[in-house]
Amino acid sequence: MKHRFKNYKVIVVAAMYFSCVFVLAGCGFKDIDKRVFVTGIGIDPAEKEEGGYKVTLKLSLPVASIKSSTGPNYEYLVYEGETLAEAIRILETHTDKILEFGHTKIIVINEELLQENMKDFMDYFVRRSDIQLIAWVAAAKTSAESILRVEPSAESAVSSTLVNFFGSNGTESPFITSTFLYEFRRDMLSDGVDAVLPLVEATEDKKELIVNKSLVVKEKSKPFELTAEQSKYYNTLLNGMSGFSYKAEKEDLTFVINMEKTTVHYKVIMDDGKPTSIKMNVKMIGVIGQSNKNLALNNLKEYDKIAAEAVKKKITDFLTTVQEKNLDPIGFGLRYRTMMLYDKNTISEWQKAYPDLPFDVSVDVALKGTGAIE
Repeated sequence: MKHRFKNYKVIVVAAMYFSCVFVLAGCGFKDIDKRVFVTGIGIDPAEKEEGGYKVTLKLSLPVASIKSSTGPNYEYLVYEGETLAEAIRILETHTDKILEFGHTKIIVINEELLQENMKDFMDYFVRRSDIQLIAWVAAAKTSAESILRVEPSAESAVSSTLVNFFGSNGTESPFITSTFLYEFRRDMLSDGVDAVLPLVEATEDKKELIVNKSLVVKEKSKPFELTAEQSKYYNTLLNGMSGFSYKAEKEDLTFVINMEKTTVHYKVIMDDGKPTSIKMNVKMIGVIGQSNKNLALNNLKEYDKIAAEAVKKKITDFLTTVQEKNLDPIGFGLRYRTMMLYDKNTISEWQKAYPDLPFDVSVDVALKGTGAIE
């Protein structure tokens, strides 16, 4: 009896085992050699389909060895569609490998598209879970496709020149504005601040990239281009960027200040519940990097005053320029909103007051020395 029961248990276990084998699905993981990584996405207006988009995908091809590689190895897929989702779905049929967007580090948008309905346009990138919200977003001066196709001679096989412009892995410059995807989306949806994107240009021979200008983007309005100098002031005020230079002049004395540290504080001055002015305090520490005359250390206080007056004028000019365009890239409107109790008229009241608010800028410059020589 025990022997028969034991055989019965063996039969039941075997039946359960084979039943599980039959219902098991195959392995859902695809090998790495069946995948290709999308490192950049370019968006341009469609040339053939009205109201559509031309999507360019920059694919990074694997190399056997970094030492044996003579340079970057990329492939480009281009297609036009009515929507971004449609174009990318069709591009999946242009390669035998799975398109992996998890390593997408840069999204380049043609500046012509930045005056359309950006909320709907950027919705696709935010909804896709495989596109990182920390991907960089930039505007293209001519076309996003041409910017993505630029491969500088100094570019190595394991890095991207365009990506190295942003963040802290490559060059660091106060002229370069860096904007994450989540920051761009947040500023586009927020009342009281306007989004800012770096503007990427290519040289005439299409061999080098230049990033030293910015675009202030406001929905359903033409983007306002900030010059290289204005981009420097924006990055200084918003992020306290260091490593930049200011020129100061007084009579026959001209010198250049190299700033090492910048601290900015500002607030909206209220009177009877209404904004009356914007007060900004700027503190800078640096050294004199160049001068047309000999300088003395015992005159540093005088040089501090000359530098402070020059910087104050330039910052005030920048703030006034964007205010005249009814733009607020710094986010003074956000600061105003934090000071007020919620009311449906808060934003409309700020929009009425902002164009006429005076700026009260005070600058304190502390020079540590005249450089290696006097």
